[in-house]
Amino acid sequence: MSEKAGTSAAENAAGASSAPSASSATNRGSSAAAPKGAANQGNPAFRMMGLPRLRLPSRNWSIFFTITGSFAGAVIYDKWQTRRIREKWANLVSHIADETLPTHTMPRKLTVYLAAPPGDGLRVAREHFHNYIKPVLVAAAIDWDVVEGRKEGDVRFKTADRIRKKRRRNGEGEQLPQEEADKALTVEALREKSGTVDWDGVAGDLIVGRNTWKEYVRGLHEGWLGPVDAPKPPVVEQQSEFQTTVHSPGHASLGDVAVKAAANTVAPSETDSSSTGDPKDDASPASDDASPDDKSKEDQKENEEEKPKPRHPPPHIQPSEYSSATPSHHIPELVGPSIGVRFPHILGFRNTPIRIYRFLTRRHLADSVGRDVAAAVLASHRPFPSDSTSYPGDDSNAAGRPEQSEVLLHEEKDWWKTTFQPRKVHEESVWIEDMVLDERIANRMRVFQLTAEDEDRAKRISDGREKAVTKDDLES
Repeated sequence: MSEKAGTSAAENAAGASSAPSASSATNRGSSAAAPKGAANQGNPAFRMMGLPRLRLPSRNWSIFFTITGSFAGAVIYDKWQTRRIREKWANLVSHIADETLPTHTMPRKLTVYLAAPPGDGLRVAREHFHNYIKPVLVAAAIDWDVVEGRKEGDVRFKTADRIRKKRRRNGEGEQLPQEEADKALTVEALREKSGTVDWDGVAGDLIVGRNTWKEYVRGLHEGWLGPVDAPKPPVVEQQSEFQTTVHSPGHASLGDVAVKAAANTVAPSETDSSSTGDPKDDASPASDDASPDDKSKEDQKENEEEKPKPRHPPPHIQPSEYSSATPSHHIPELVGPSIGVRFPHILGFRNTPIRIYRFLTRRHLADSVGRDVAAAVLASHRPFPSDSTSYPGDDSNAAGRPEQSEVLLHEEKDWWKTTFQPRKVHEESVWIEDMVLDERIANRMRVFQLTAEDEDRAKRISDGREKAVTKDDLES
C-alpha cells in the first residue's frame, strides 16, 4: 500500500507541474495568433468605412493595367495637346472675323482641293479637312469652296475647266449658245445688278495631299497654256468605193479586174442553177454571205458599248507641248497663291506600327496643318524660288529641281503599291508621271508662308503670354 501511495503522489505532482506549463503554452499560442487574425482583417478604419481590403494585383493583372493605362494616357495626352494646338492657330487668326466688310462686297473665299488618296476613298480626305483645316477657317470667318476628286484626274479636269471658263468670260474661244450663256451668267448678272463686287485682294488655294498637288499643277498648265475649246479629233481620209484612179500603161486597170472577177463568179452560179433548176438556190449564197457581216457589225457595236470610257475628255494639251504653246493673254501676273497641306495616309497590315505611332502623335500633324492654313488665312506669301534665289528651309535648288516639284514629295513613299502599276487605256496616270513645269507658269506661282512676326505671336499665344486679339483691341 505504501508503495502505491508514493507512486500516485509523484504522478500528481508531475501533473500539477505540467498543467501550468500547458496553460502558459496555450496563452502564448493565443497571443501569437491574435495579431495574425488582426492583420487578416485589414485596417479597421477602412473596415468601418465599408472599403474592401486592399492588396497588390497579381503579375498578369499588373501587366494588363500597365499596358492599357499607358496607351490610354498617350491617347488622352495627344488629344489634349491637339486641342491646344488647334486653339493656338485659331486664336492667331480670330481677329480677322471681327474686321468690318462693306455690305456690297463679297467676302474672301479660299479654294480647297481634295482628292481621294491612292488606294482609298474620299471619306478620309473629308475627315482630314474637318479635323485640321476647317476649325482655323471657321475661326477667321473665311469662306471656302471645295473642289473634290474621287478618281485620278478629277482635280486636273476641274482645275483646267475653271480656268477655261474664266477665259471664255473674257471673250476667248467660241461663244456658248445663248441658253448656256444665260445660265452661266445668271448669278453674275444678279450681283452686277445689285452692285455687289468681288473681294479685291488675294484669294488663294489649299491643296491637300501630294496626289492632289500634282493634279493641281497639271490643271494650271492645261488651263492657261492649252486652247479654250477642245481640239477636234483628226479626220481620217477614207478612199471611197467609187473614187477614180489613174490607169498606168502596162498594168491591168481596176475595171478589167472587176469584170474578170464578176465573170468568174457568175459562171459557176449559172451552171449550178441550170443543173438543179431551182431558183431558190441562186439567192442562198447571197444570204449566207450577208449573215456573217451582220453578225460582225453587231459584235462590234456590243464591244464598243462594253468598252469602258474615260471619265473626262482628253486633255487639251499634253506636257510635251508646253514649250511650243502660247499662254493666254489674260493670264494674271500672280497665279495662286497656293500651298500644299500635309495628308499622311498609309495602308497595309505590315504598316500597323507606323499607323499606331501616327495615331498617338497627331498633335504634330495638327501643328503643321494649322501653320499652313493660318499662313493662307493671313495671306502672307512669297514667290517660289528660282535658280538664283533661295529661302530658309528650301533645299530644292541644291538638287537642281524647282520647289514646286518637291512639295509633299515624301508622301509618295506611303502610297499603296498598286498605285504605281501601269494604267489601262481609259485611265489617267497623273500621279505616277513626272511633274513638268513651264517657266511662264512656274514664275507666276506664289506660296503661302508665315512671317517671323506671326510665328513669334503664335508662340506667345501657346505659352499664355498673349491673348487673342479681340474687337475692342482692333478699335483701340
